[in-house]
Amino acid sequence: MRRNLALSQILDGYRGIALAAATVIAALFIASGLALSGLLDRAGMTLPVTTLLAGSLLLAVLAVGHKMIRMRIVLAAKATHDIMASIHRDALTGVATRSYFLEMLRGEVYHGSERAVGYLQLDMDNLKVLNDTAGHGAGDAALLHLAATIRDMLPNALVGRLGGDEFGIAVFGHDNRAGLKRLGEELLRRLERPVGIAGRPVRLAATIGIALAPLDATDVDELMSKADLALYKGKKSGRHMVVAFDADMLGDERHRRFVERELRAALLLDELELHYQPVFDGDRHVTSHEALIRWRHKVRGVISPAQFIAIAEESDLIDKVGEWVLRRACQDLPQLGTPVAVNVSPAQLRHADFAPRFAALLGETGTDPRHIIVEITETVPLQAQGIELANVDALRALGVRIAIDDFGAGHASLQYLRGFAFDIIKIDRTYVSSLGSSRIDAIIVAAICDIARSLPVEVVAEGVETEEQFRLLRQAGCTRFQGFLLGRPQPLEARRVASAA
Repeated sequence: MRRNLALSQILDGYRGIALAAATVIAALFIASGLALSGLLDRAGMTLPVTTLLAGSLLLAVLAVGHKMIRMRIVLAAKATHDIMASIHRDALTGVATRSYFLEMLRGEVYHGSERAVGYLQLDMDNLKVLNDTAGHGAGDAALLHLAATIRDMLPNALVGRLGGDEFGIAVFGHDNRAGLKRLGEELLRRLERPVGIAGRPVRLAATIGIALAPLDATDVDELMSKADLALYKGKKSGRHMVVAFDADMLGDERHRRFVERELRAALLLDELELHYQPVFDGDRHVTSHEALIRWRHKVRGVISPAQFIAIAEESDLIDKVGEWVLRRACQDLPQLGTPVAVNVSPAQLRHADFAPRFAALLGETGTDPRHIIVEITETVPLQAQGIELANVDALRALGVRIAIDDFGAGHASLQYLRGFAFDIIKIDRTYVSSLGSSRIDAIIVAAICDIARSLPVEVVAEGVETEEQFRLLRQAGCTRFQGFLLGRPQPLEARRVASAA
């Protein structure tokens, strides 16, 4: 629509030029008539005064017409320049649009080009959190500040908005990897300076991946792909950093794609299975089971979830894997004879339709929601903004119990207790493992148990491996226990065999 409007405005400008030209032509016709009149007067033996007047009038008309045409051309050219510039500028930030940025970059990065280009791909950290907490106006203000900071620091660079909060920066004539990394780090330092947004000071953060042409790539697509690999590594390593591309990243990417492809096949070929680890009360009676996924690969043997869940979270596979786990756990419930806990990824909770799909599957399998426990890691509330919390509330409304897994391993335990609805706390195994040797850990475990009693919620101690740990945990006030001392994870078939024996 913007392009059509711009073309319409350009055409209007040139219509003005055509009108001015028509005016001149009409004037010429008038002047010609006057000249003819002069000739007739001359034939009557009069003085050539009429002819002189006609000629002067003709010259004046030509001069005015020329000036009008020239003015129209200048105005039309300026309008054309302004309109085309607006087409190529992002409406919010004023930097180049994605299409124009790529077009300009392709003019510099191509096979055979001798000009070096340093490329930075920048992605803002936690912009969604700012949007959710302070409104989209605050998010827009953050993007505007980012664009202004880049222009101020790198006035000669080509800057483009590639997506919502992703920007590309091309520094022409730059082939120094260390120098480009220092530029990126200085940009992050400038973004860290507090800026007033939505009435409060805000420090912005971003992650940057860098690559060089022609050292790393000889075409734009390859250059951006390699910078994106570096950016992805930065995001995975904790964000707020500048990462330069290196050749090892290609191997990591190939491995990721291999695992993703094989996992898709595993879902179709039924290579996944659940192992169940029992949870006990103080009298060593089984009160529930935790469902733990395993992948029995036809060549590589049993693969633990630590090797594939993170990769699944980067694609739509995590939803498919999560659905498979819940369905299988529901099917195994009658044979287990106790409630079963399933682990839910933060990536699943970020989908607005997660709770409705969860409820639909329970209904499809005829499962009582009160027999299902959903375990989420303590890192979730650090990012929980609206959608995640709404999904948790919807699950609890169904009757599903919510457990905080790895409690104490993150950085927001107390905040979690203040603003997050849950039913079970699972104390992280790091506290349990040092319970007999660390007085501080013993105090922390006792404090967690005291808080749990006052709420009230259940407390499960994970990683119980010795009788001393079991005894000390009971003394501290733990009500549930899970670990190798009491029971290892086993597939349902092995559990049946053990029960029969």
